[in-house]
Amino acid sequence: MNLISNQLVEQMMTSYSEVGGINRLDGKNLPSKSAIVSITVDLLFLLFPGFFEEKSVHSSELKNKTNALLESVSTRLEREIYKSLEYAPPSNTEHKELRTLAHKMALDFLATLPGIRKLLQTDGEAALDGDPAALSKEEIIVAYPFIEAISVQRLAHELYVRQVALIPRIMTEWAHSRTGLDIHPGAKIGSHFFVDHCTGTVIGETTEIGNHVKLYHGVTLGARSTSDVAKLRGHKRHPTIEDDVTIYPGATILGGETVVGAGSTIGGNVFLMQSVPSNSLVINAEVEIRVTSKKPPVEINYEI
Repeated sequence: MNLISNQLVEQMMTSYSEVGGINRLDGKNLPSKSAIVSITVDLLFLLFPGFFEEKSVHSSELKNKTNALLESVSTRLEREIYKSLEYAPPSNTEHKELRTLAHKMALDFLATLPGIRKLLQTDGEAALDGDPAALSKEEIIVAYPFIEAISVQRLAHELYVRQVALIPRIMTEWAHSRTGLDIHPGAKIGSHFFVDHCTGTVIGETTEIGNHVKLYHGVTLGARSTSDVAKLRGHKRHPTIEDDVTIYPGATILGGETVVGAGSTIGGNVFLMQSVPSNSLVINAEVEIRVTSKKPPVEINYEI
């Protein structure tokens, strides 16, 4: 029994005709969000073999399993990269060359996995050294949302620098929805990076972060203004955080010219739009904390 009226169908068709900004009809197929998520999950298996399997993986079967997974990811990723290239083809590239380019990009990207693993090893060390609640590296990998978020960002960054459209952002927004940590794929992040708790931290596209940097929840590394998007697009608009910096919860640091010098500490809820030299301590000096009793004073009457 058809429960949908012809009238509703016609109303939807009218909407598709009149409200065209959110249609994608008769054009090139875009990368599939579900396919990208599936590829990303498999990439995490490749980065952390044995950690996300339902049953243990023996070292004797690792080579065959890795080969099969790499082949599968390569084929699927090449297909999605090709769609991305059709959507935003590189200049001076003919359409017939896109499949060859997609194949090369997929293989070049997969070749970065060993290097990404080395970086993630340092991130795990930073988390273990930076959080006294962490009891083991195994706990960090299987339970900490930060590891998933930074793993996906480091993967997506390799596609971003190759100017692959759409796919890197799909990857990092998927991780954002799962972890609460919003890192743009364009951000450049050094080794031994750690974000404790993750929730609500935002790292913008042109942010540059050095080595041994630790952030807490609610930190924003953002742009000073977004009032003229056309002029800002493609330019450095997010801060640079040098080596060995710690930024405490709720701090907001804005601007492409803002540099936080090496070894500095930024206190909680600081709002910063200017550079600070190395080994600075930045706090909200004007904040005053008062502690008073919640109970009203007791009146005592003396009778003589």
